[in-house]
Amino acid sequence: MQNLYDPGARGHGAVLEHTARRGIAFVPFFPVATGGHAGPAGPVAEVAREAGATPSQTAPAWLLRRAPHVLPVPGTSSEHHLRENPGALDVRLTDEQFARLSAAPAS
Repeated sequence: MQNLYDPGARGHGAVLEHTARRGIAFVPFFPVATGGHAGPAGPVAEVAREAGATPSQTAPAWLLRRAPHVLPVPGTSSEHHLRENPGALDVRLTDEQFARLSAAPAS
C-alpha cells in the first residue's frame, strides 16, 4: 500500500494500522516531512539537530521506527539527496524524540 505519510502528514494512519494487522507493507512516499514540520524551526529540524542528522534523514527514521512494515520511499532527482537519504538508517531516535514527533500536530 502506498500513501503520503510522514510526521507532518499522518492522514493515512488508519491505513497504516490496517496494513500492519494484515502483514502488508506500507510504503509512504515523500517521507521527508511537509509543511511547518520541514521548516528550520519545526519539530523535525529540532529533533534532527539533537540527533546529529538532517531533517531529510530524521523524518524517514521516524517512519522506520513507527512500524516494522513501513518502507519509506524518499524519491529524489538530486545526487546530494541520493547520498544523504540512506543516512536515515543510522538515525537512532530516543523514546522522547520519537514521542515528540508523534505528538506534533499534523499539517
